[in-house]
Amino acid sequence: MAKRRYFGTDGIRGRVGDPIISPDFVVKLGWAAGRVLTKGHARGAKVLIGKDTRISGYMFESALEAGLVAAGVDILLLGPMPTPGVAYLTRTFRAAAGIVITASHNPYDDNGIKFFSADGDKLPDDIELAIEAEIDRVLQTVPAVDLGKVRRVEDARGRYIEFCKGTIPATMTLNGLKLVVDCAHGATYNIAPYVYEELGADVIPIGDTPDGLNINREVGSTRPEAMAEMVREQGADLGIAFDGDGDRVTMVDADGRLVDGDALIYIIARDRQRTDSLRGPVVGTLMSNLGLEHALQRLELGFVRTKVGDRYIMERLKRDAGMLGGEPSGHIICRDRTSTGDGIIAALQVLAALKESGQDLASAAAGVDKYPQVLINVRLARRVDVLTLPRVQDAVAGVEQALGDRGRVLLRASGTEPVLRVMVEGHDSGQVQSLAEQLADLVQQEVGAQ
Repeated sequence: MAKRRYFGTDGIRGRVGDPIISPDFVVKLGWAAGRVLTKGHARGAKVLIGKDTRISGYMFESALEAGLVAAGVDILLLGPMPTPGVAYLTRTFRAAAGIVITASHNPYDDNGIKFFSADGDKLPDDIELAIEAEIDRVLQTVPAVDLGKVRRVEDARGRYIEFCKGTIPATMTLNGLKLVVDCAHGATYNIAPYVYEELGADVIPIGDTPDGLNINREVGSTRPEAMAEMVREQGADLGIAFDGDGDRVTMVDADGRLVDGDALIYIIARDRQRTDSLRGPVVGTLMSNLGLEHALQRLELGFVRTKVGDRYIMERLKRDAGMLGGEPSGHIICRDRTSTGDGIIAALQVLAALKESGQDLASAAAGVDKYPQVLINVRLARRVDVLTLPRVQDAVAGVEQALGDRGRVLLRASGTEPVLRVMVEGHDSGQVQSLAEQLADLVQQEVGAQ
């Protein structure tokens, strides 16, 4: 498999104005994607475009529009729309593909492009490589008679709201729940509060006034402090926070204590088990807390790990005919409800589980005894396969022996910078901190000695 030059694990992303996050490149990207993604489709194939609330989204929407139209592709503009909403609408419109302009949880001066297939799935590697190959060709506009047309989907928001509501039983309401909903000044701002409100909840929205520059600023799933403070101040039952494009979710309980993706996955898994509707093992990643694995074992549920990234989770779910997976960060895939990670829908599954069990969030999350986890980033002067170094191998074996079955160690190279992530997890926080520091120091010594 050839190496991808532009696509990362989740589309194309970078600082606005960088070579591949610039209007000229995005025009070419739109043209190339249009040629590849509509191949085999009848004339008039449609591509959907949605975006988050970054100010640069206007520029890149226009650039994609120009490239796609030049390739003879018709476009449906969705406006601000969560990434999973674009995936859903791509399926319902029987479109050839969906495109989202977003940099997820990054600050406003980053942006990126994500793609979905006609099935609402992330693109496979071979399609991404085909788009990259097409980018190298000279852009040739189709004859004027074949140029694509553009129209705006006026009811996109309402369509997605109704879909989200439909992922819990039709007889269920959220009456009696007081929720703080943090939209990160992002793509969920005009959708998420209405989903929960229409189902009967008393909703207090925050992070719902985007201005193009404030996306993810001091709010959202990566900065849950504002949500936690509002929950305590308003006496809410819990808080729900999304990232800028709505594919991540974290929650806080009534006391403002964080409930991360691992605990949310456990709550959903236990509820699916109750209704005998869970199929396949639950899928986590190398970063999933050992406490989740042990909690699922107590329920006699299977659990497997993949590499970090929701595309790898989805690959494993498909391979094992599984239904539920996710990451501590809050990327949660409920494959029996939708085709990709969806923060609004994942939170709804948690709320439904709480309503059925009669528990509050703190009680439901208590089933996962999170193990202390220490992560140390060791900056490398150059890229080197640290795990091939004998002293490092011996040190890792020693840490694993010290932890036994009550902990684990992970050395993982960053995919974007010359950094090795040293992670140690175990039952005793003091031991974990000490072992992580010793291992990180040894790695630094060994790399420096090469």
